[in-house]
Amino acid sequence: MKIGLFGGSFDPIHRGHIQPVLEAVEQAGLDRVIYLPTGRPPHKPNRRLAPALARYAMTELALVRHDRLWVSAHELSEAAPTYTVDTLRHFAAAYPGDELHLVIGADSFAELSTWVRFEEILELARLVVLARPGVAAIAAAAPAARVQRVDNRPVEVSSTEVRRLLARGERPPAGWVPEPVVDFAFKYRLYQ
Repeated sequence: MKIGLFGGSFDPIHRGHIQPVLEAVEQAGLDRVIYLPTGRPPHKPNRRLAPALARYAMTELALVRHDRLWVSAHELSEAAPTYTVDTLRHFAAAYPGDELHLVIGADSFAELSTWVRFEEILELARLVVLARPGVAAIAAAAPAARVQRVDNRPVEVSSTEVRRLLARGERPPAGWVPEPVVDFAFKYRLYQ
């Protein structure tokens, strides 16, 4: 089985987190992609986030209708940052014999050499690189045989803008965020 792993804050999850991954599923032939909402992202140490469990719930609500898109609570701990290499080691042990693929944006791919133990990441998983609006394709320190670029359509939605709208009590434009996610954010006043 080809399993993709896709981590992020998902604060909140929106179409830009879903549509490119669905395209990656098709282009890379992935059987499943597991979303990993992170409790405390190492690259955003001072940013205030919605509670980890709320971001997990919103991710589940957004993906419930997509058979190949799953959610894991593996990285939810807010006590300390979780590093990608440790997550990959966990899933390699949990799914022995399956092929792991790390799904990342082009912006993250460009910075891969700064990640903790990035050489080990390249040993544990193939990389599936999503195009990101405004980010040029930059080569990273990864062998071409371990990298597949996805020719996904750009999605002009950002979590920052979604949070700004929700904080003002406004619903994002139709199609930006799954409606159950918006309802959940309003119900629990996550951004107000």
